[in-house]
Amino acid sequence: MTGVVFVVPPRVHLLDLAGPAQVFSTAADLGLGYPLSYVGDRETITSHQGVPLTVRTGAPLPDRSDVVVVPGHRIGDREPRGGLSADLLEWVRAHHDAGGRVMSVCAGAFSLAEAGLLDGRRATTHHDIQNALARRFPAVRVVPDVLYVADDRIVTSAGIASGIDLALHLVAVEHGPAPAARIARSMVVPARRNGSDPQASTMLRHRDHLVDAVHRAQDVLDARFTETVPLAVLARSARVSERTLTRRFRAATGRTPLQYQQALRIERAEALIGQGWTAEAAARDVGFGDARMLRRLRAGSHTG
Repeated sequence: MTGVVFVVPPRVHLLDLAGPAQVFSTAADLGLGYPLSYVGDRETITSHQGVPLTVRTGAPLPDRSDVVVVPGHRIGDREPRGGLSADLLEWVRAHHDAGGRVMSVCAGAFSLAEAGLLDGRRATTHHDIQNALARRFPAVRVVPDVLYVADDRIVTSAGIASGIDLALHLVAVEHGPAPAARIARSMVVPARRNGSDPQASTMLRHRDHLVDAVHRAQDVLDARFTETVPLAVLARSARVSERTLTRRFRAATGRTPLQYQQALRIERAEALIGQGWTAEAAARDVGFGDARMLRRLRAGSHTG
């Protein structure tokens, strides 16, 4: 079970903290785990919006399977800096050194940079302070104008509400696109990603529409993307004709249902290959007969 530990700085922005926390707590309601905890330098931390928050102090290092999240804090007109003490920076760094994952929202990227975790890595932050991050930490490869950037075990996200996108990304990576889509819909947020982000989830990129029939068909494909799902089955689920579904699906997503399913398969296969699976094993796991089809479709997706 993956735990999520928020390291809360003084003057934390509530949405930086509450957005991801809502995603993970909703995932917990679905039975996916994600117990939440909150740590800081003192027991009561006042948010920038004036709400006092009770956190744990002197917490031991989390398990290496847990995710540490550093939300953003109020910067104002001064030169942006991280909001964590030297002791907490060392705590975050030690978690990463032990093999753990670390994420940041908005100005939280400055804390990760101060901890030395972003040297030589791609990272992003709020558009108002991304130039300051690049100027102060020239070893960081700042990526402008994207919602999030994943670089191995470190993920940085842009400002405020993008923390929701970051958390949905983690859920989609760990549990597949269907639970992430369900969480997004329950939160009444568009399950989408910035198209320029190479780590973008297929499900999140193509859920930014309001066509219920297409959402219903996508729910089926998200849950059964490794199976052969006839168009007739999708049409019954969407409660429209096959011709109508195909037309609406393409208009809403820019793809046919089959192309959408293939994109889900490719994305999952690439994640497995990144974990050390062979192309053959990954291809079979996601529903391809062998690696030849996977290689052909991967080549087409990377060039198109």
